[in-house]
Amino acid sequence: MASKSFIEVDPDSHFPIQNLPYGVFKPEPASKPRPGVAIGDYVLDLSEIAAAGLFDGPLLKGSDCFHQPTLNKFVAMGRPAWKEARATIQKLLSSTEPTLRDDASLRQKSLIPMSKVEMLLPTEIGDYTDFFASLHHATNCGIIFVGKENPVPLNWFYLPIAYHGRASSIVISGTDIIRPRGQHFPPANSPPSFGPSQKLDFELEMAAIVGPGNELGKPVDVNEAADHIFGLVLMNDWSARDIQRWEYIPLGPFLGKSFGTTISPWIVTLEALEPFACEAPKQDPPPLPYLAEKISRNYDISLEVQIKPAEQEQSFLITKSNFKNLYWTLTQQLAHHTINGCNLRPGDLLGTGTISGAEPDSLGCLMELTWNGQRPLSLNGTTREFLEDGDEVIFTGFCKGDGYKIGFGTCAGKILPSPSS
Repeated sequence: MASKSFIEVDPDSHFPIQNLPYGVFKPEPASKPRPGVAIGDYVLDLSEIAAAGLFDGPLLKGSDCFHQPTLNKFVAMGRPAWKEARATIQKLLSSTEPTLRDDASLRQKSLIPMSKVEMLLPTEIGDYTDFFASLHHATNCGIIFVGKENPVPLNWFYLPIAYHGRASSIVISGTDIIRPRGQHFPPANSPPSFGPSQKLDFELEMAAIVGPGNELGKPVDVNEAADHIFGLVLMNDWSARDIQRWEYIPLGPFLGKSFGTTISPWIVTLEALEPFACEAPKQDPPPLPYLAEKISRNYDISLEVQIKPAEQEQSFLITKSNFKNLYWTLTQQLAHHTINGCNLRPGDLLGTGTISGAEPDSLGCLMELTWNGQRPLSLNGTTREFLEDGDEVIFTGFCKGDGYKIGFGTCAGKILPSPSS
């Protein structure tokens, strides 16, 4: 693998030649969407590289997958095609390869400053599922709402719990989120109230982008599930806690979640994350045979959350967590999703659930950080129990290599007032 690109890349950049995450962008407002790869402060236009005939391997030669408005066709092609594309792109961007480096015309057409492009959702997301895979988050939620005695239900330790979310309200980083309205959990012996949520929260998550799907009625083996995962993005599962608390029994989240979910624009592939794979937590009790993995692993991805309060210019770091805090692995989540015969499709999104750690500064949402509003956060003279109008929430995530980072960029959104406010 090439370790240096002919493009200048800052050591703190999230997008060195070792990463090469995929996204979809428009170089001009009137342009058609097209796939691209991030390299330093530039986007490599894969439609131009394909038009130049530079994807000349046996799987990609003649393919129109990089002339599509989404990445769905490419991710559906599977790991051999992903590896072929990655090898080609790394070679073209290498400091020792003249094909793109010395072709001024092609460089001008195919390398666009990231600051000038508009990023779009990378895939057409047909379905979206959100899991509940962090033991620390599940425990804290249980203590807050049930008490310290048996805060986590028994089934949680046997299966990756999840709910089916709303794909239509998934938005790209930078999209404003309007404060939702709904019915709120009432005081004892009172009817519910209605209005804008007063307990609006973020949830620090990541999400897997499904590659090749599976046929209806044919589950994916847990030890082959990684071949069905193209890569990962950052995800903010915005949550209205007062709406959620009132509605979630007996069928789970609905309006408390479906008003908006934000993802980062760049999909970091599992191949780029491979050097940062680590052992997953020991699972006790042992999982049932269909969830028992020969190799059970997570990834060492540092995750941070900042809040930029409405009345301030400065943002404040409030959480430092890590992807390896997840109890249920990505591959277990995907295998469980299909065990009943459910068919996944290319481009589907599988959220991990809130990623909280054991330490007080590693909690993945305000409900945990403020203990459901009882312990307000102090942010340079202002306090927060939950999010206020004008607040911006910014997620970042990266792996630290030897002299480089494999990063995800940012996942950000600002809260706008409810129309009735």
